Amino acid sequence: MFDNRTRGLAITVFSMTVFTGPLLAPFIGGFIVESYLGWRWTEWLVAIMGSVAFLLNLFFLEETYPPIILISKAAELRRRTRNWGIHAKQEEIEIDFRELITKNFSRPMRLLVTEPIVLLLSIYMAFIYGLLYLFLTAYPIVFQQIHGMSGGVGGLPYFGMVIGMLIAGIYIVLTQPSYNRKLAANNGIPVPEWRLPPVIYGGVSFAGGLFWFGWSGYRADIHWIVPTLSGLLTGFGLLSIFLQSLNYLVDAYLMFAASAIAANTFLRSLAGAGFPLFSQYMFAALHVNWAGTLLGCVALCLVPIPIGFLFYGERIRRKSAFAPTKPLEMPSEEDDAVTVPAAAEKKGDEAV
Repeated sequence: MFDNRTRGLAITVFSMTVFTGPLLAPFIGGFIVESYLGWRWTEWLVAIMGSVAFLLNLFFLEETYPPIILISKAAELRRRTRNWGIHAKQEEIEIDFRELITKNFSRPMRLLVTEPIVLLLSIYMAFIYGLLYLFLTAYPIVFQQIHGMSGGVGGLPYFGMVIGMLIAGIYIVLTQPSYNRKLAANNGIPVPEWRLPPVIYGGVSFAGGLFWFGWSGYRADIHWIVPTLSGLLTGFGLLSIFLQSLNYLVDAYLMFAASAIAANTFLRSLAGAGFPLFSQYMFAALHVNWAGTLLGCVALCLVPIPIGFLFYGERIRRKSAFAPTKPLEMPSEEDDAVTVPAAAEKKGDEAV
């Protein structure tokens, strides 16, 4: 849906909704539970929003995949011309169950296991994504247990992270014109490594925010605003890493980008589900200060991953079986066409 010039902005909007949603939910849910509405309305509200989204998608979300659109176009031409030889290229492809399994399950797993770029970036993004949900455990410990805030008020410090993410989003948007100038100077051919500097800056920022949070949130006599402000660094780092890493995977694998993102999503979703399971025990055993230190050290150890790809990414991609060695050309009008048998071209043209 988006070309090289606009993809960065599109993924920015997508990622900001993905990450700010979980951080806005705790204080909304907390105030709902504390109000006369009660906890059941935390479920009713989600059900209402989900139903509205479903209805909007059902009636207004249109198909954007060109081969499927061409199949519909060919079917319409067949009905109008009664020429049953008219067909789209996609209809010449026979897909069986085994092929679906190979493309939709086997290929992402092969990318995850055999491609260093996909594996290492997925590990990095899985750690970042897992910490997003770990914060849903860590913040209540700091602000509700240590500082004695209520459920609703205790969710407000998440705004530190939300503001940090907004700053990261603005930063990515402001750097987009510079990226587009480099793209134009390179004849529209993207170099994936152009996406990596914000990942490096974000990695350092994220690690610093974890140390800040750990050593300012473990004592009640340290004002609550201090650990709240650490969210500026963690929020900025979290979104910068996720945004540009996702863009890097798309630019690096192009026609296999869906499989690369599927592999990445598989690993980071496991982390998002798993991190909250041990977070309570980790903070109870290590306390907030040393738990923050441990996480900050892991975050620092992961910073060299994008640095390595910045210098050696092109060399790695040249050895890859999935990363294209030359840029893909946009399909021409002849490629995106419905096939009409030669004997029936005149009849079909007249019908159209």
